[in-house]
Formats: sequence, C-alpha cells, structure tokens
Amino acid sequence: MGCERSLNKLVLYWLPKRALTALVGRAARLRTSKFVIPWFVNFYRIDLSEAELDLVCYHSLVDFFSRKLKQGARPVSDDGVVAPVDGTVSELGAICNGTLLQAKGSEYTVASLLGSVDAAKRYLGGDYITLYLSPRDYHRIHMPVSGTIVNWRYIPGKLFPVNSSGVRYVPGLFTKNERLITEVDWEAGRIAVVKVGATIVGSVRTPYGPDFSGALSRARKTPCEGKAALRLDKGLEMGHFELGSTVILLFEPNSVESFCVKTGDTVRMGQKIAE
Repeated sequence: MGCERSLNKLVLYWLPKRALTALVGRAARLRTSKFVIPWFVNFYRIDLSEAELDLVCYHSLVDFFSRKLKQGARPVSDDGVVAPVDGTVSELGAICNGTLLQAKGSEYTVASLLGSVDAAKRYLGGDYITLYLSPRDYHRIHMPVSGTIVNWRYIPGKLFPVNSSGVRYVPGLFTKNERLITEVDWEAGRIAVVKVGATIVGSVRTPYGPDFSGALSRARKTPCEGKAALRLDKGLEMGHFELGSTVILLFEPNSVESFCVKTGDTVRMGQKIAE
C-alpha cells in the first residue's frame, strides 16, 4: 500500500501536466481527431441518443466533448437549486470554520479556493457541494438558479488531475489548480460557481469571463477579475468545459435549507439538489 501511494504521488507531481494538456488539447482540436470519437464513445459508454447532432457532424474530439444535448434531454426542476452539470457528488455539507472537505482527512479553506479573504467572508457558515465530471459526462455548465452573474475571477494554478487519485493524494487540490469563479446574485443571496481546471482540460469558455488561451500561455498569467451584469434563468447555459473537470457551488448562510442528494450520488443537469 505504501509503495502504491508513493508511486501515485510521484506520477501526480512529476507528470508534465501543462505540457501534456497543451499537447492533447491541440491534438483534440484537429479535424483528424474526429476518427477517435467512435472509440471514445464506446470506451466511456456514452449515450448518443441524447446528443444534439449525429456523430458524423462533429468535426473534432473537442467538438464532440463539448456537445450540446437535444432539447428536453435535461428537464429543469422548477423547485429549489438544480445541478449545474452532469456529474458525481464528491462532497457536500456545511462550511465549518471556513473550511470545506476535499476527502476524508483532507480539508481546504474558502479563502484559498476563492483567492480572497474578503470574497470568502460572505460564504462562512454557509454550505457547499462539489461535483466531479468524468469523461463520459455532458460538459456544459448551466445556471443552478435564476439570477444575475455579477462578477468573475480567474486564478492561475496547477493542472493536477481531479479524479479520485488527485483528490486523495494532493492536499488542497482545488486551491492549487487553476479555476474560474463566477458569482451569481439570486433571490436567496449569492452563489459562487467555481469551475476547476485539471490535467487535459483545454479551457473553460464563458460569454462573460477571460478570453481563451492555450495551457502553456495560461501558466504565465496573473489573477484577473471583472464585472458582469448577465441575467439568466435557471437551467440556461453559462459556459462549458472543452474537456472535463469539477464544479464547486458555495452558498451563503441560510440560503440552503437542505441537500436532496448525498456523497456518491450521480446527478444530471437540471435535477433538484437542494431546497
């Protein structure tokens, strides 16, 4: 067990993650990558009946990975807070003493996640939920509530994998990886939607945030932020991953009564996750 743990940590820390991400991202945008799509579909057992287009209409692997779904494939609950993505609930619960649980025995702070002590203050004593997107999942990100996107913050960082190995062996994983934070004002206060980058994640594209740049050029960027005033109804698209990752929702105190899901549950975009 000790040797396995050491090997996992060695691979996680010494793998040239940014160079690998840049290489795979570039290859996945080539038109020739469309020939990989059938293998990708079979390997991850993706349900093509939900895809908006026929398989032959996707011109690259990235094009397919960030595919849209047929209208009505993800009904949006009228009640409560809904899942902004398809994925698996990694962790959820109350934000106690300013910390969130990454995995058993591993915690991180709201301030380090948001890159700002001041921004973290409004979420202290609130609640959070972490959703992991696997390669087989639908990778567009939608509004968990009806509200107004008021600001965004991009924080550069590492590109550790966000799968079970990364979560287990990299302390403070979500505070070390690069991330794009979007804050939304809604009827019960404010929600932070934290989109975490990872190994092989080409980019997070949004209509309101920073312009896309390649993985290698992003390594040289400093944190940046901006204002927005974009009103969107619950379930409308707010961005998408070009390759998969993790989304964390932070809620202000007293804005969530209870969660309707638990750790390990699989959720689909539009499904009610909290009262």
